[in-house]
Amino acid sequence: MPHDTSEIERRTIRRVAWRLLPLIVIIYLVAYIDRTNVGFAATGGMSTALGLTAKDFGFGAGIFFLGYFLFEVPSNLLLEKAGARRWIARIMITWGLLAGAMAFVAGPTSFVVMRFMLGVAEAGFFPGVILYFTYWFPKSYRSRVLASLYVAVPVSNAVTAGLSGLLLGLDGALGLAGWQWLFIVEAAPAILLAFVVLRYLTDSPAVADWLRPDEKAWLCSAIEKEKQDLIRRESGHMSLRRAFTDMRVISLAGMYFTIVTATYGITFFLPQIVKGIGGSDVQVGFISAAPYVVGTIGLLAWSWSSDRMRERKWHYIVACLLGACGLAAAGFLGSTAMAVVAVAVATIGLYGCKPAFWTMPSEFLTGTAAAGGIALINSVGNLGGFVGPFVVGWIKDATGGFGAALGFLAACAVLSALLAFVTAPSRARPAHNVAALPT
Repeated sequence: MPHDTSEIERRTIRRVAWRLLPLIVIIYLVAYIDRTNVGFAATGGMSTALGLTAKDFGFGAGIFFLGYFLFEVPSNLLLEKAGARRWIARIMITWGLLAGAMAFVAGPTSFVVMRFMLGVAEAGFFPGVILYFTYWFPKSYRSRVLASLYVAVPVSNAVTAGLSGLLLGLDGALGLAGWQWLFIVEAAPAILLAFVVLRYLTDSPAVADWLRPDEKAWLCSAIEKEKQDLIRRESGHMSLRRAFTDMRVISLAGMYFTIVTATYGITFFLPQIVKGIGGSDVQVGFISAAPYVVGTIGLLAWSWSSDRMRERKWHYIVACLLGACGLAAAGFLGSTAMAVVAVAVATIGLYGCKPAFWTMPSEFLTGTAAAGGIALINSVGNLGGFVGPFVVGWIKDATGGFGAALGFLAACAVLSALLAFVTAPSRARPAHNVAALPT
C-alpha cells in the first residue's frame, strides 16, 4: 500500500504541475513585463518626451504599488468567492488594456495616474496565484512550486531587457515613438492569454476532470488532511479579522516590505545604471538582462535546497544578506562592468529569498484567513515597490549618482534579514522524499 500511495502521489503531482505551472508562469512573466517595462521606456526617450525628472519617474514607477496596495485584499477575497479561473482572466484583461494605454500618456500627471490605475487593475493577481497553489499542492512541494513561479520574475526582466531594446528601435514607425511601441506590443499578450485562462485553468481538484479518480481522491485527501491539521494546531479556524491582527502576519508584511523595497529599487533603475556605462539601447537591454539570468539559476538552487532541507528561515536570511552585499558592492563600483556583476550577485539573493518566504504564511493560514492574510502581506509588502523607486530617484537627483541609493537598498535587505532573525519561527524538519516537479 505505501508503494501504491507513493506512485499515486508522484503521478498526481506531475500531472498537476504540467497542467498548471507552464501557463501560470507565462502569465506571471507577462505581468512583470507590463509593470517593469517603464524602466526601459524611460531610457528610450519617454522621460524626455514627458519632462520627467528622476524623482518624477521614481514616484510614477512606484505609485503602481499604491494602487496595488489599496485594492489587493478585496480582490483576493473576491477571487476566493468567484473562482480563480474567471477572476484571474478579468485581472489580465483590465491590466492589459491599461498597460497598452501607457503609450498615450502626455505628461507627468497622466503618467502618474496611469501607473496608479495599472496597479489597481493588477491588484490581487499574485496573492491570488499563491492562494490558488494551496488548493493544488501539499506544502512539502510549495517552495519549488513558488520557485517555478518566481522564475518568471528574473526571466521577465531578462526578456523585457532584450525585447524592449529591440522595440525602442521602432522609433518613428507609423508616427509613434519607440517607447510607445514598447507599451503597445508588450501589453497584447495579457489580453490574449486571458482567454486561454478561461479555457484551461480549473478552480479546484474536486472539479478537475483531467485527473484520474484515484489521483483526484489522493490530492483532495492530502490537501484536506493538511487543512484539518492546521485547524487543530491553530485551535480552530482563524477568522479574517484575527488574521489581520496576528503578529506573524504583521511580521511577514514587514519582512516583505523591506525586501521588496530593495528589489524594485534596483529593477526600475538598472537600465539607467547600465546606460551610464555607454552603448546603444539594444546593448543596454541585453547587458541589463545578464544579471537576471544569473538570478534565475540562484533562485532554482535556493528553492531546491529549502525544500530538500525543509527549512525556510535561514534560507531567507542568508539570501537577504547576499542581496545586500551585491547591492552595496554595486553602489561602491559605480557605472562599471563590475557593478553589473555585483548586481548579478544581488539578484541571486533578492529572488532566491522569495520562495522560502511565501511558504511561511501557509504554515498557519487557511481558507478565508489565507486569502485575506496573504493579500495583506503582499499588499503591505508591495508598498516597498513604491518606496524603493521613489527614494532611489530622490537620492539620485540629490547626489547626482546611484551609489548612495544602492547603499539604501542594501540596508533594506539587511533589515529584512534582521526582522526574520528576530520574528520568523525556526521549523526545520527532517527531509523526506517527495515527488519531483517537471523540469
